[in-house]
Amino acid sequence: MSEVTKLPLNALRAFEAVAAHLSFTAAAHALNVTTAAVSSHIKSLEEFLETPLFVRHSRSVRLTPQGARLLPGVQRGMGELTRAVDQLRQDRTSGLLNISLLGSFLQKWLLPRLGDFYQKSPDVDLRFSASRELVDFMHTDFHAAVRYGGGQWADLRAEKMLDDWVFPVASPALLAKLGEIRTLGDLNKYPLLHSASEPWVDWLRRVGGDTTRVERGPVMDDSASLLTAAEQGHGLALARWSLVAGDLASGRLVRPSSQSVRQHNAYYFVAPNHHFDLPKVIRFRDWLREVCSEFPPPDGERLEPES
Repeated sequence: MSEVTKLPLNALRAFEAVAAHLSFTAAAHALNVTTAAVSSHIKSLEEFLETPLFVRHSRSVRLTPQGARLLPGVQRGMGELTRAVDQLRQDRTSGLLNISLLGSFLQKWLLPRLGDFYQKSPDVDLRFSASRELVDFMHTDFHAAVRYGGGQWADLRAEKMLDDWVFPVASPALLAKLGEIRTLGDLNKYPLLHSASEPWVDWLRRVGGDTTRVERGPVMDDSASLLTAAEQGHGLALARWSLVAGDLASGRLVRPSSQSVRQHNAYYFVAPNHHFDLPKVIRFRDWLREVCSEFPPPDGERLEPES
């Protein structure tokens, strides 16, 4: 065992208190221990260092030259240790909170709601990283992630936050030109926009449509681009309710059909088990769960996914 690991920290703390007050009784009061305990700590420290640290008189105490030499180092060390512990405790409850999530979810759903979190937790500094890649929590400084999937990620704890539905959307101008989709035949009037995350084949299979139509049409690499293309009138997009609700409310996009299909996948709050012990992670998780619970499902006919 090294000399560092054998350092009598409690005795050094008692030494610092006695040196500050030049009184065993006052030091005991400051440390909330007995005078006998302080005396025992000082005795053990002097034996450990093999040198006297105080000159004791009946009514006073003063440092020996050796004690005066030791004191600055102990004060610096205790100060650094206190600051490190305080910083760690603060980092657990407040300060920087790194969250990885999909850029589309951040832009379309989360950002409009963040003002409420900042108002309730002004001491937490959120930092978001928009990425579709899985987070390596062991080699990065991320605290948690919001992921869209089936809820199973190796060695991670996942808590469901939000279910989602998909349905077709288009620009108001395109709807006015091509009309509502009341039958599956009406769908053939629309050019289809595609994205890997919202494949038409699943939705068409569920509503009984022609799945061979999915072979043609422009493909977007992310949901936000897909909605932008639909807003500009390039075609009919299959959109997630969570991502398109704001565009529908503003009138930038409309629904040609009232049918929606609930997804097998959902949004999950994901992190290593031990990160769920951090108070600031708990605060964000609880806030996210609350705002997700207040987000209603879409209007119209809501179809369940095939089992």
